[in-house]
Amino acid sequence: MSPLRFLRKRRILYLLVLCLFVLGCFTALKILSSSEAEEESKPKHELFNKPELEETVTGRVSAVPSEADHDAHKVEDKEIKQDNQMFPNESETKQLTANSLNEEPDSSLPEPNYNIHIFYYAWYGNPEHDGRYVHWNHQYLPHWNPDIAKQYQKGYHSPPDDIGSNFYPALGPYSSKDPKVINEHMRQMRTAGVGVIALSWYPPGRADSEGIPSDGLVPSLLNAAAKYRLKVTLHIEPYKGRDDKTVHSDVKYIIDTYGKHEAFYKYQTADGRSLPMLYIYDSYHTPAEAWAQLMTTDGSHSVRNTPYDCIFIALMVEMNHRKYIDTGGFDGFYTYFATDKFTYGSTWRFWPQLKSIAEQTNTLFIPSVGPGYIDTAVRPWNSANMRLRNGGNYYRNSWKAALQTSPHIISITSFNEWHEGTQIEKAIPKWSSGLFYKDYSPNAADFYLKLTKEFVEKFVAVHE
Repeated sequence: MSPLRFLRKRRILYLLVLCLFVLGCFTALKILSSSEAEEESKPKHELFNKPELEETVTGRVSAVPSEADHDAHKVEDKEIKQDNQMFPNESETKQLTANSLNEEPDSSLPEPNYNIHIFYYAWYGNPEHDGRYVHWNHQYLPHWNPDIAKQYQKGYHSPPDDIGSNFYPALGPYSSKDPKVINEHMRQMRTAGVGVIALSWYPPGRADSEGIPSDGLVPSLLNAAAKYRLKVTLHIEPYKGRDDKTVHSDVKYIIDTYGKHEAFYKYQTADGRSLPMLYIYDSYHTPAEAWAQLMTTDGSHSVRNTPYDCIFIALMVEMNHRKYIDTGGFDGFYTYFATDKFTYGSTWRFWPQLKSIAEQTNTLFIPSVGPGYIDTAVRPWNSANMRLRNGGNYYRNSWKAALQTSPHIISITSFNEWHEGTQIEKAIPKWSSGLFYKDYSPNAADFYLKLTKEFVEKFVAVHE
């Protein structure tokens, strides 16, 4: 073959390859351009600054999440609307709840167990009954470190769609003074098999920073509890100036005002006495030596062996809080927090030690079980203390840890502390204006009431 013909053929071959390359590039660019245009045309919706949605369907057990897990998620608007079609709308929710509000107690409800106590909050209000929203519009609490605080949202929630909770109640943002709501709450607690309501309480005229005085509600709650054969005790909250002397006055007021009501809880002691039991939250704010003046027989203003004698229950947070038993004269202690490993007292693996302390000191150990914890709707910087519910497994494990210590009394945190996400009250799916609330899916709204009943029955079996 001549060199001229060889060069001509090679030139044709190069041209052919070049044409194919150009054609390929053109096709690829067209595909990419079409894909980008399609992607840009998709509407997107960014959820309000809420933490990662809880994965209950898969039952995935997660470790305690970091702050990185709480970035807002972008979800396609189309997908959200499809999910939202499965949620009950406002009229349906009102109908569902209205059907049960006026129910009378019936024989099908489980027997109340007076050794199962549940923490209850009557600090909620709405315009219909209170003239404004109370607690549902909770403030976003700032972090104590200004550099951290400025990274998070400030201001207040705006009910009824935007409330200070990561979950949404089946009854909506209700008022604690609504008689129908009170009745429904009593019915739900009886459904769960509990027997004693530990009511968050402030003296007359006092309230927490978000609320309004609620002592006036106690008679209504006692009357409703009596209707359902439930009992009520008081969970004395910290207030400005609270000490052993003011609590002495509180005890006199409580017993003189409510002590004779049939629904006012009294504990049967080993020596046959029937005494009121009072929980004192944040009891460690007052020195043990001061409490001793109220709770030991030789105290300067002791109530022991008087008409105002009580079973006083201290909050156990740190290991050294044993001094409130040894020195302060408390009759027992509880752990309250529904956050395993948050404090010494709330750490499940330490509960056998706490039971041993109770046995050594002849006092009551009252472990507090709970379904989970999430308060990022009011403390958006507190993701480290979140405890996912994991489809009820967290609650199951807390009950199992408590039952292993064979306590005489178990407390539940909580029936309706919505701000901290510890409630077992009925919750429903809710999505509105970019707010996506957690719920108990794939389980029903009453899932945690039924799960509580299941473990109350196990508690009874342990003590038979």
